[in-house]
Amino acid sequence: MDNAARIETLGQLREAGYRPRTVKAEIRENLLERLRSGQPAFPGIVGFDDTVLPELETALLAGHDFVLLGERGQGKTRVMRTLAGLLDEWSPSVAGCEIDDEPSAPVCLRCRRLAEEAGEDLPIVWRHRDERYTEKLATPDTSVGDLVGDVDPVKVAQGRTLGDPETVHYGLVPRSNRGIFGLNELPDLAERIQVALFNVLEERDIQVRGYSLRLPLDVLLVATANPEDYTNRGRIITPLKDRFGAEIRTHYPLDVEDEVELVGQEAQPVAEVPEHLVEVVARFTRALRESPSVDQRSGVSARLAIAAVEAIGASALRRSARTADPEQVARVCDVPGVIPTLLGKVEFEMGEEGREREVLEHLLRVAVAETFRSRLGGLDLAGFTDRFAEGAVVETGELVPAAELLDQLGGVPGLSKVLDRLGDGDSASRGHVAAAVELVLEGLHLTRRIDKRSADTPDGRVVYEA
Repeated sequence: MDNAARIETLGQLREAGYRPRTVKAEIRENLLERLRSGQPAFPGIVGFDDTVLPELETALLAGHDFVLLGERGQGKTRVMRTLAGLLDEWSPSVAGCEIDDEPSAPVCLRCRRLAEEAGEDLPIVWRHRDERYTEKLATPDTSVGDLVGDVDPVKVAQGRTLGDPETVHYGLVPRSNRGIFGLNELPDLAERIQVALFNVLEERDIQVRGYSLRLPLDVLLVATANPEDYTNRGRIITPLKDRFGAEIRTHYPLDVEDEVELVGQEAQPVAEVPEHLVEVVARFTRALRESPSVDQRSGVSARLAIAAVEAIGASALRRSARTADPEQVARVCDVPGVIPTLLGKVEFEMGEEGREREVLEHLLRVAVAETFRSRLGGLDLAGFTDRFAEGAVVETGELVPAAELLDQLGGVPGLSKVLDRLGDGDSASRGHVAAAVELVLEGLHLTRRIDKRSADTPDGRVVYEA
């Protein structure tokens, strides 16, 4: 509400025309408003527009609790967290209430008694939408008390009897009342603990130990899970699956463009990584997801691509520091250095033991070649090949500054067209020119138009020649 800051009591709230809604009705109305206006309902979610998001919108409009099912690194948690953006920016609740009761119809014993005493002067507070989203990572040691509640020994020690409902310490689910509760990795929750969620999803209430306590809850419950054939750690028990309104399957980006956009959005490199190198990483990640050498049941997380781009940026920063190169721009020579970073992120098939690095290096070369063809295919690169035919030799590597690389090659006809294709144009810095030149050299080598060999130097330099 626009004048929320001035409203401090239930009476003022009613005078302002406040209309109470359930959290699912609130989300439904706000989602419909965004769909009608064309505003993005789930900002930052890439590659799901025609697949996951229509199913997600249907589930939310229907008022269903749901499970997001998919392999690791498919953005399930990211989707879950964006749901908070569909809540009202500010929402009133009874001041001091542990479960953020609705002021006009409180449900907990303490707030009902306070409402009877204070009437229209019942004090209220305003909560931001971010405070109405609660997330819990399910672990085998999670207890019913963590999720639902238990006896509070402090309150008992203060003199209250065990039969007093006010001795209850509410768990995370009731504390998410009138909000969203996200449960990550639901199958990891012990089966006997999953049973505690039955009433929350069906009867919309909780029961705590032996108390005669029925607490109606207003909550949207969303969970994430990996496919059961991969997570042998546990499963979602059938009665609980039946209580969820929908099961929405996520996936990795279907197009290279979506993968590039996703990595560019999430990665935070410490030096500049040109877009063609982000495309190399995106194509490399997709190749891993299709490779028979990789265990596809475990998936290849988007976090792999993000970590790779950040490692490439770190290599460029290291070169700048070691060689006093003012250009902190990544090049193709920085790409192979990411392999040690990635070895722990990919699970290989049994028969590939000992060949892991070889598989990664091969797929990385393929990704560079595909990016070269995609970005520079059909372009006349005779200016480069002619230079090598005339006897030019270019030595490069992780510790070769951009200026040194460009001085070796000299002026090359057609370089400006390469820069235009890569989106740099006339404004390209020496670092970007060097990055473009290295892509051309490596592409010409991978398409067998020039040779490449290791230089006899301790810092791992390579030599391009005819």
